Amino acid sequence: SLVWGATPGMLFRKNRDKSFHPLELSWVFGYNSSLAVHSLMDGEERVLLYVSSHTAVIHDIPQNRQFHLQGHTNVISCLCVSEDKRWVATADQGPDALIIVWDSYSGVPVCTIFETQSEEGICAIAISQDAKYLVTISAATVQKVCVWRWTLPTEKVICSTELKPEFGYQDYVIFNPQNPHEFVSNSKTQVIFYLWVRQSQLWDKTTAWLLSPQTFKCLVGQFSQSVFHFNDTQALTGTSAGKLVVWDMDNPRTLPEELPAKPHGVTATKVVSMQKQSLTVLQVLESCIVTGDVQGQVKFYDGQLRLLTVYSHDNVGPIRSISFSTVLRDPPSAPPGGSQPFLTSWSDSSNSVSLTLNRNFILSTSDATMLHVATDSTNFERIMEEAKKAVNAIACHPQEPLVAVGSHCGLLKVWEYKQTKYLVSRIFTEAGIQCLSYDPEGHFLAAGFTDGSVYILDAISLQSICKEFQFSQGAVTHISFSHDSKYLATADENYSVTVYRRVLQNGSRCWEHLAGLDSHYKPIRSILFGVHPDSNEPRLLSLGEDRQLVEYDLKSSIKDHLVVTHRDRLEQDAVPLCLTWYPQLSTESFLLTANNCYKMKLYNTTTKMCRKTLLGPTYGSPLEKIQILPRTSSADPQQHYLVYITKDKVGLQMLPIDGNPHRSSAFICHPDGASDFAMSHDGRYIFTAGGKERTFMKWKVNLHALDAAAFLGGEDMIPFYNLLDGGRDGKFFRELEDFFYYVQLCSQGIKTLERRQVSTHIPLEEIPSVMRAIGFYPSEEEIEEMINEVKFSKYADTGEEVTKINLEDFIKLYINHRSALSLSMKTIQRAFQVLGYDNKGDKVIDREDFMLLLQCRGEKMTEDELAECLTTLLGRRARKGGSELDTCDLTGAAALTEEEIPAEITAEIFVRDILGLPIAE
Repeated sequence: SLVWGATPGMLFRKNRDKSFHPLELSWVFGYNSSLAVHSLMDGEERVLLYVSSHTAVIHDIPQNRQFHLQGHTNVISCLCVSEDKRWVATADQGPDALIIVWDSYSGVPVCTIFETQSEEGICAIAISQDAKYLVTISAATVQKVCVWRWTLPTEKVICSTELKPEFGYQDYVIFNPQNPHEFVSNSKTQVIFYLWVRQSQLWDKTTAWLLSPQTFKCLVGQFSQSVFHFNDTQALTGTSAGKLVVWDMDNPRTLPEELPAKPHGVTATKVVSMQKQSLTVLQVLESCIVTGDVQGQVKFYDGQLRLLTVYSHDNVGPIRSISFSTVLRDPPSAPPGGSQPFLTSWSDSSNSVSLTLNRNFILSTSDATMLHVATDSTNFERIMEEAKKAVNAIACHPQEPLVAVGSHCGLLKVWEYKQTKYLVSRIFTEAGIQCLSYDPEGHFLAAGFTDGSVYILDAISLQSICKEFQFSQGAVTHISFSHDSKYLATADENYSVTVYRRVLQNGSRCWEHLAGLDSHYKPIRSILFGVHPDSNEPRLLSLGEDRQLVEYDLKSSIKDHLVVTHRDRLEQDAVPLCLTWYPQLSTESFLLTANNCYKMKLYNTTTKMCRKTLLGPTYGSPLEKIQILPRTSSADPQQHYLVYITKDKVGLQMLPIDGNPHRSSAFICHPDGASDFAMSHDGRYIFTAGGKERTFMKWKVNLHALDAAAFLGGEDMIPFYNLLDGGRDGKFFRELEDFFYYVQLCSQGIKTLERRQVSTHIPLEEIPSVMRAIGFYPSEEEIEEMINEVKFSKYADTGEEVTKINLEDFIKLYINHRSALSLSMKTIQRAFQVLGYDNKGDKVIDREDFMLLLQCRGEKMTEDELAECLTTLLGRRARKGGSELDTCDLTGAAALTEEEIPAEITAEIFVRDILGLPIAE
């Protein structure tokens, strides 16, 4: 097997050129600086292991290569590495949390634990010295500690125990290197020692008492990390006050055959003040004790806590982890005179200590910096310096293989993405970067900031070409250039659109503020430049959650006056979330939108009339942003693709969109939320920004894989039949056929004696009746959109209207227009929350108000329509009692309403008693 024959270094010798997925993770930028960084190999082949979002990354620094350990669907919350650096264990927090053990030599997951004993996931994990056991601590309110023998085929829990809430949130755990039956964990205020002796029994040594300030008789601060002393009779805990708590253990080597009457005793014997600065890292390395602190200092002590060596530098932040190489170096030479980045002081010359101090090590800091420290010199190497705050802004150069990324910490970096090389950066100290955009010519890079300022930079040097603009009162959320680079538009969190223009001033071109407008009353989701069809003038549109599509007249706009040409309401109930230009696949031009109900809609670019409604990708959350993928040189010129991101996924959609789910695919990119994406100018790569995860990712596009998936999903009507309940041979399809042909009989007359004309079509006006008959109840506006969609489907090409529809087209129409998600009780309860009032803890609506709402709000019902509807719904019980009601008898309807509808209506009464629908328990 791959694992049996794996050797160090073989991981990067794999041939990974072939991809069987439409999108393949190619590179990960940035990492989770709250987790440890591990050195897997040192020397000429320096290989690091770190976590980025839901992926563990094995990074070969000298060769600039990465291998990705992918398997988690949530952000990885903790990891650990075995003593020999071969086995890596990762765990996550969230739905369907996993524990995965990987072989770092081959990159193969050798063990996956699905039942983690906690719905919330894992917050801490450790692996024993012999690599046979794992210990995990759950992230639940009542934490559970579990010991696993992961090498067994069943991966069952050997033993477990629950912790009392009084012990605080335990977030660190480590095994005793000399005894896999012992481990220690700590929270900020409590330390727990454990001893497990046999299956299903795990004892912690300090559950009988809690630590308090009186325990130590001095201020010790908060606990950071704990370790077992190499003398195997003591343990140590570092604190935020720069102290070490020393614990004495009674006869810890003795492992009885039977469980003793009580666990071994552990006593805090002394508190040693090591320094004033907080200790953040505590480790034992052979015969040395190593600490790291908030000032970036690494200190080595002997077993008596006497100082041996100090490594420090002014530009190193708070240390998060220290990982030592397994390769020994020559003894370090004495530092030369003068100012040096590291200060080394010796107080021990024993052989064992010398060997320990000859190990190079990797430092990672909480401000997202990695450093390699070579003990045979006084220099250090900065390996990586990444964003310290959320990464929300990303943009690709329109002509060169460059990607720019901005962070809320003010860091702006530009990478050459084909060779994955960092090129240039700039730090803005005034505010964080929220959005970025290159102009179409590639000369400028515009940046919008969290304080409302806008910078226009040189695309290469990142130097400002003019003074920054400050015309937005809130954070700039969107920024975009016109096709001719003459205009720049921004949108901010205060629902305003601001336009800047490029003008000729004193013989040179510069940028000036044109005008701004509070265009929307809810958040703006998109701003979009285009080109007028009858000229080459720029065209600007904005789309907001207020369902308004606003178009501006830039040519007529003057200083401080932005002219609006059109305002169009796009949706009746759903909220539009994103907007883009649809490729010219026919004689008609369209705008494409996606809403929060998983629907995509095509609007005529001139009339703004909805021309088509289509089922969009349904991968857990609606589409947040969409763009048309630039065509590659090898791609079919007639084939187009759409790129999108959802809350946590990135995906591809084949065009034209038709509702076929096999023509789209999506992959988890950022479980905690994807904030933005950008595409390379040649369409070969997609870049996603991870927001608060502080990472961004490069994805390689493989269109042939998506084409193959669409082909395997079936041709013609097969994918749509499969979307029906029961498929082509199911009861639902047979009923649909019956309704379809019954409508034909009705249209020809039920009692006619003439010869029947069997057809495959029904009139358009019968579409609503058949839709309702099969259980889909569209609003009047939705009915109008469905009929218009079919009626004008061929108008642009032939100039003729369609008057009938066949069964296949009807099925497509039904699948694309019906609700992507079934109506839930929660949706109705939310409506009552808005419309009703409190009554003994329930939201209720008065019967009179209920009738008034139906007749005066939304799509108003006439009194006759309401009477007919209520008689149909409520009359079923009257008919059961033996009476019959005329559907046109308004007096009877009113009496039935008084009798059957209570004075106060709750959501449950509305569903169960009025609509007659069952309510799930």
